[in-house]
Amino acid sequence: MSGRQVLACIDDSHHAFAVCAAAAWAAERIGAPIELMHVLSKAPCLGATDASGQIGLGSREHLREQLTELDEQRAKLAQQHGRELLEAARVQAERLVPSAAVSTALRHGDLIESLVEREPQTRLVVLGKRGESADEALEHLGSNLERVVRTLHTPILVTPPEFRPPSRLLLAFDGGQTTRKGVEMIAESPLLNGLVCHVVMIGAGTDDQRAQLQWALDRLRQGQVDAQGTILAGDVDEVLADYADRQQIDLMIMGAYGHSRIRHLLVGSTTTAMLRHARTATLILR
Repeated sequence: MSGRQVLACIDDSHHAFAVCAAAAWAAERIGAPIELMHVLSKAPCLGATDASGQIGLGSREHLREQLTELDEQRAKLAQQHGRELLEAARVQAERLVPSAAVSTALRHGDLIESLVEREPQTRLVVLGKRGESADEALEHLGSNLERVVRTLHTPILVTPPEFRPPSRLLLAFDGGQTTRKGVEMIAESPLLNGLVCHVVMIGAGTDDQRAQLQWALDRLRQGQVDAQGTILAGDVDEVLADYADRQQIDLMIMGAYGHSRIRHLLVGSTTTAMLRHARTATLILR
């Protein structure tokens, strides 16, 4: 993973604490600073809409002035709330990792645009599985998550409502360029050193698959990752979910795009299903 900082996206959802904890864990493992970012979305201005057409010309200008004042008050309150969220997150992150350098950024506009702008300085992006608008919708994936996955080229750590430092990892491996690159990234980064990594391929167990799996295991072990692997047959998402439950996996590692059936896990509806039902954190590699 190249770059400099761990960028954690903080919002007003129940996932904010988990995002802080995940960012602190990652930053400590890789020795990187943390930037906590909160993005104020562009809300429609009440004063920009002429809602007074039916109440007479004499009242129109007064109403516009009142709406403009409400817009200004709302913007000030949103900024104050955003600063308070970031300050609380900063205190938490510094408590979890006293040695880490923690900075905050309050930005305006679109989350994706803000992430793209910060991407050259970012080593890892940390997001909650659901955002503010989806916090209470248990079957709804955060509206920004798929957009982030499709747009960024930086690894993304997606947290469930509670995050605990992982010890058992599952890497969905298909032998393709993206997942081979992911193996290299994992082997070269201290993020997962010393942890148990289960490398799982889905298929018939051909000689070619066994050779690809052995390459992945050898490369991970060179990077001080405790790797073990298997090849399983069946439907990709069902097999991986069942294996994760049986092996008590607490971090799923997947490539956003591949060349086989695993590709569909993070493209379209299957991506949404996997992330929606996952009870563990998910590290998405590009």
